[in-house]
Amino acid sequence: MRFESGWLLLVVIVVLCNGGRLGTELRNKICPNCTHLALKLEYTSSAVEHEYIVAFKGYFTATARSKFISSALKNTDVVEWRIVPRDNPASEYPSDFEVVQIKEKQRDTVLTLEDHPHIKRVTPQRKVIRSLKFTESDSAAPCNDSRWTQKWQSSRPLRRTSLSLSSGFWHATGRHSSRRLLRAIPRQVAQTLQADVLWQMGHTGVGVKVAVFDTGLSEKHPHFKNVKERTNWTNEKTLDDGLGHGTFVAGVIASMRECQGLAPDAELHIFRVFTNNQVSYTSWFLDAFNYAILKKIDVLNLSIGGPDFMDHPFVDKVWELTANKVIMVSAIGNDGPLYGTLNNPADQMDVIGVGGIDFEDNMARFSSRGMTTWELPGGYGRMKPDIVTYGSGVRGSGMQGGCRSLSGTSVASPVVAGAVTLLASTVQHRELVNPASMKQALIASARRLPGVNMFEQGHGKLDLLKAYQILKIYKPQASLSPSYIDLTECPYMWPYCSQPIYCGGMPTVVNVTILNGMGVTGRIIDKPIWQPYLPQNGDNIEVAFSYSQVLWPWSGFLAISISVTKKAASWEGIAQGHVMVTVASPAENDSKNGNEMTSTVKLPVKVKIIPTPPRSKRVLWDQYHNLRYPPGYFPRDNLRMKNDPLDWNGDHVHTNFRDMYQHLRSMGYFVEVLGAPITCFDASQYGTLLMVDSEEEYFPEEITKLRRDVDNGLSVIVFSDWYNTSVMRKVKFYDENTRQWWMPDTGGANIPALNDLLSVWGMAFGDGLYEGDFSMANHDMYYASGSSIAKFPEDGLVLAQTLKDQGLEVLKQETSVVKNVPILGLYQTPSDGGGRIVLYGDSNCLDDSHRQKDCFWLLDALLQYTSYGVMPPSLSHSENRQQPPSGTEHRLPERMEGNHLYRFSKVLEPHLADPKPRPLPACPHLSWAKPQPLNETAPSNLWKHQKLLSIDLDKVVLPNFRQNRPQVRPLSPGESGAWDIPGGIMPGRYNQDVGQTIPVFAFLGAMVVLAFFVVQIKSKSKPKRRKPRVKRPLLLQQVHPPKTPSV
Repeated sequence: MRFESGWLLLVVIVVLCNGGRLGTELRNKICPNCTHLALKLEYTSSAVEHEYIVAFKGYFTATARSKFISSALKNTDVVEWRIVPRDNPASEYPSDFEVVQIKEKQRDTVLTLEDHPHIKRVTPQRKVIRSLKFTESDSAAPCNDSRWTQKWQSSRPLRRTSLSLSSGFWHATGRHSSRRLLRAIPRQVAQTLQADVLWQMGHTGVGVKVAVFDTGLSEKHPHFKNVKERTNWTNEKTLDDGLGHGTFVAGVIASMRECQGLAPDAELHIFRVFTNNQVSYTSWFLDAFNYAILKKIDVLNLSIGGPDFMDHPFVDKVWELTANKVIMVSAIGNDGPLYGTLNNPADQMDVIGVGGIDFEDNMARFSSRGMTTWELPGGYGRMKPDIVTYGSGVRGSGMQGGCRSLSGTSVASPVVAGAVTLLASTVQHRELVNPASMKQALIASARRLPGVNMFEQGHGKLDLLKAYQILKIYKPQASLSPSYIDLTECPYMWPYCSQPIYCGGMPTVVNVTILNGMGVTGRIIDKPIWQPYLPQNGDNIEVAFSYSQVLWPWSGFLAISISVTKKAASWEGIAQGHVMVTVASPAENDSKNGNEMTSTVKLPVKVKIIPTPPRSKRVLWDQYHNLRYPPGYFPRDNLRMKNDPLDWNGDHVHTNFRDMYQHLRSMGYFVEVLGAPITCFDASQYGTLLMVDSEEEYFPEEITKLRRDVDNGLSVIVFSDWYNTSVMRKVKFYDENTRQWWMPDTGGANIPALNDLLSVWGMAFGDGLYEGDFSMANHDMYYASGSSIAKFPEDGLVLAQTLKDQGLEVLKQETSVVKNVPILGLYQTPSDGGGRIVLYGDSNCLDDSHRQKDCFWLLDALLQYTSYGVMPPSLSHSENRQQPPSGTEHRLPERMEGNHLYRFSKVLEPHLADPKPRPLPACPHLSWAKPQPLNETAPSNLWKHQKLLSIDLDKVVLPNFRQNRPQVRPLSPGESGAWDIPGGIMPGRYNQDVGQTIPVFAFLGAMVVLAFFVVQIKSKSKPKRRKPRVKRPLLLQQVHPPKTPSV
């Protein structure tokens, strides 16, 4: 299967929230007598038989595209083929792709097309269908229910979906037990963000083209007055919204009455890309994206997302959109509170990724958390989301009129899209508005939420008025995200602040995003410069850089590796310095003459250094041998998780193993991450190598080195998972692309590879697949799709439990209980000063993804054993202790014949027979930057460090009101003029009498205060020096009632 080509799988989810008008109507229509209904979502995904998307390397006319395809197929055996006609508004223009129907089933025939010089790639046409089923709301079945009902319908179950929340969400994930956020009191988001302040200044979104990619909009909807164009990209002959989701999103952006949008006078361009049956195709989106570029759309809202950041046709098209100055706003995902759950395209550098909060400024539980996982295993993820805003209980337009409230990051996304549209209309010189400059304004003005880290809130909460202030005086420049590195600042800088750095440790990598507001393309001049502050011990750290050679579109990365010098091995304290980066871009109006604009930015760095901890306290996490989706089909470790079957969270200590990491830190351990082969670390520095849920193969050199390291005192703890070729075949699917059945590349873990690694000590896991509740050392435990120990040394300690045979249940739907299943083994190697080895057959008790009962206590006990040689009495004297298995009872598991792991492996390469190991790669070598020391004092507060070079917010004062406001339609008979807003003042219907009276009272009040001070001064012979009062912007004094002054 060609995952590197990727498929765009899109499906819209309609939110049926409590009290939502559409939800009520739909429930009454489907089941009028039902009172307590739960929404059950089911998805099916399939390739369209014989249809392929042929992507070209440029835009060509229909005639030229047809000639290219004919030429590519001319010397093949293909006889029956045709270009599928696409009847939509983009068909009149040149295009960069074509949909081709080829009757032949040979894969080689399809791949022949890619040999043509003008054809970039060929991918299958995909179709996704979502169905809604309403059932009586019963209590959710326990996750360890004995009935096996797994249905594996698609290679891509985690597709791009709408990121609004349905009532079924809370039952589907298995992680959330509270519905409190979904029952939040609905608010008028435009009023809460103070959009009416900008409306009174005459800014209402006029002249800004905003596109809504969703389910359409009815022609005569009463909430909209400036729908410039409605286009249909589906195979249905309608432009209307039959579901309501697209209407809601459009309403949040540009509704002009009742539940008012943020930019009511913006030009709405409605792209209907989903049918009423909730079906979409890849080609529909690609055509619609091309049309958006042709129409010079300014802002595009995309309330969809999925985990596949390697879906090349989609990612490439997003880059093309933003390169054409389309500001894309996208939802970050609804997979929180789990970390490592960011959705694409919101996780791209050039896209504004939006997370959700409630109206009390609490992070929404459903909002996905960072970091990005593109960069694993060798690097480190970027900071996302970019910004957060209201996404819980937000009011928007109903399908036919009126208002409804929804929750989800797909609600937060149009809030930011509406704000961006409104802000763009305030800029006098529109050429300054681009995806980078707008993101710079948003993140520089965002208000940080207390007690929330950067992988949850990004830069903070959207502040509309402050963003307006920044854009008012913005000058094109480069900036950084985050704008500083402070490894001492908790909790915002978690996980960096959770562990100090020390000599001999793995370098700490901070992945900074460069935003280039000067142009779509740019470059870093020379190299970044490291300047340590000598008075702040900056010479105790060294820094290395890796960065984008070309910044495109509008952005790039700057990875900074920080390490401690040898002279500070026993030193403790704070070290500071800064990095200087100069970015150059071609001058937009003078690029032909080679002139460039430049911008230099400063990145402050602050770290805490401690003496190197003892070896026994240092744990090394093996990241290099963890594989995840994308690009390959790697199934979940817990087979009960039917709604989340792919392993896509990165398997990193800062993503889905975050709780384990936090626990180890609380116990005094120092956890480092190995992103390179086992041959690339100094084992004498570490007490324990922790290998959890490993799917990768091992180089022969790694196996040899690990044996030598263990002989010299390194201990190893292995948490494995299931591996059974029969079960893997059970979860296979038919791939329409290759026309063959396709199986996972591994099980939950790659047990054959682990057995090769452990064979030197006479250890091996079996292919049994077990689950069940049990008790160990007075702790309740749950074994979730784990394996058993098939072979262990005679002088080792082995504990066994009674479990259910889940493999038998999967294969034959039969239930069987197996006694004395070996699941835990502890072994002291015989060499003098040798290390210890521990095996456990299930990692789900450490994994945040679907953990039911944690086993952190067990990890503590095992680390006591591996680090200090202390055998826990609760284990050594356990009644479940048994004779270690000899390995003769069952054959050890073998690799599945014909598996395709080599396609995604860093170790294997294809071979005529079986895949063979690649040559061992060289270990990463960091080139430390030559320091340019500064004998000056470092800034004391890095957060307040200037974020944008030309902006000083203390000097910015909002101008006075102009008595302009959005034009609104007259109220219908019986309609209230004050919609849920205190004081009867509705956004867009500002009380002009009040607006004219407030300045008068403000002036009189100021005169009274002035007279008071004059009297006080005259009555004192020696006037006291008074602390100057902080002046609030005049505009804000006019809008809000005065508060009691504080001293």
